[in-house]
Amino acid sequence: MLNENNAFIHPEAILGNGVLISPFSYIDKNVIIGDNTWVGPNVTIFEGARIGKNCRIYPGAVISAIPQDLKYQGEDTVVLIGDNTTIRECVTINRGTKYLNKSEVGKNCLLMAYVHVAHDCVIGNNCIIANSVNLAGHIVIGDWVIIEGMVAIQQFIRIGDHSFISGCAQVRKDVPPYCKAGREPLSYIGINSIGLQRRGVSQDKIHEIQDVYRYIFVKGLSLSNAIDQVLTDMPSTPERDQIISFINSADKGIMKGFQSSDAH
Repeated sequence: MLNENNAFIHPEAILGNGVLISPFSYIDKNVIIGDNTWVGPNVTIFEGARIGKNCRIYPGAVISAIPQDLKYQGEDTVVLIGDNTTIRECVTINRGTKYLNKSEVGKNCLLMAYVHVAHDCVIGNNCIIANSVNLAGHIVIGDWVIIEGMVAIQQFIRIGDHSFISGCAQVRKDVPPYCKAGREPLSYIGINSIGLQRRGVSQDKIHEIQDVYRYIFVKGLSLSNAIDQVLTDMPSTPERDQIISFINSADKGIMKGFQSSDAH
């Protein structure tokens, strides 16, 4: 069904109040778009998309195309996009496979131009993913993560909450929460103290997180010995325990340490 702007909107698509579909866009069946979302010109939204309220989707974006995975058997899967998320030009977000049955982008995210999100990825809330970042399948990204431009992330990698990855990095190992990561091979270059300050985290808490990572990445200890010393020397707090739990569950291992006395 063509609307007055020459956009195609399938009669089975469900559009909320105030949704604006711009000229020459394509909205497939089995699509739900929340209130007051703007879909720019020449956007393609395939079946299985579940898009929240107050989103903005810019020209050339393709959402909920079938996975680029030869194991995909045509199963019914979805793409979930949270409220207030902005998807810039030519972003591609593939829907899930039977592994997870979904791909997901959280609330209040910004995906800049030419980002690719492959099947079964889960991106948390309040994330910024800059231009030309490529996410392979099965990646999990926490909340408040910033990924700079042209980063490539290998399949099944996890990126912890509040972390920051510098531009053009190649991510082959998990990045624990609160870290800054850069260089090649990917290494610890400090904690994301500026991001934490902007979110109201106290200086005492920032120092605590720094102290945990001095054991993990700076002192030259083996990872198991570093964890043992953290558990012995530092009291249990939500941040300490989150870091240790993340590292202990890192099936692919974590990024390298940066052996330098000036790492913060």
